[in-house]
Amino acid sequence: MTSLNSKKQQDDGLKIIAANRKAYHDYFIIEKLETGIVLLGSELRPCRESKVTLKDSYAEEVDGQLWLHDMHIGPNPFSNRLGHEPERKRRLLAHKNEIIKWGHKVRTNGMTMVPLKIYFKNGKVKVELGLAKGKAKYDKREALQKKDAKRDIERELGGRY
Repeated sequence: MTSLNSKKQQDDGLKIIAANRKAYHDYFIIEKLETGIVLLGSELRPCRESKVTLKDSYAEEVDGQLWLHDMHIGPNPFSNRLGHEPERKRRLLAHKNEIIKWGHKVRTNGMTMVPLKIYFKNGKVKVELGLAKGKAKYDKREALQKKDAKRDIERELGGRY
């Protein structure tokens, strides 16, 4: 028995490797961008096995290129001793005008680029970046209160049917 989400993922050709749910708690996501990523051969197997962590990772624009920092890709037990560094910076692939536009927004508006999820799309590894603005502590509390209220309403309505 397959769930609706897994069926949808199969239809789109997507297999989610890792998601950064904490980003939605810590930031307001204003805009999203799908990018490719440059990986080494020894990094692909841990991606297939979902040994990837996006926690505390971020992207930045340097000299017209996007770089992803602090994304952890676990070791590959079948690679040779010259495997990869788990937390090396990795280059992201996007159109030049998008890179320039996002870099300008980050510099002028005090925003940041946060990876939201990493996934396979038609056999290629993709990263979904979010242009984010930080939430204040009271914004986080307000979001939690709304989430709790929504859950209570769903619970009440679910019990009546």
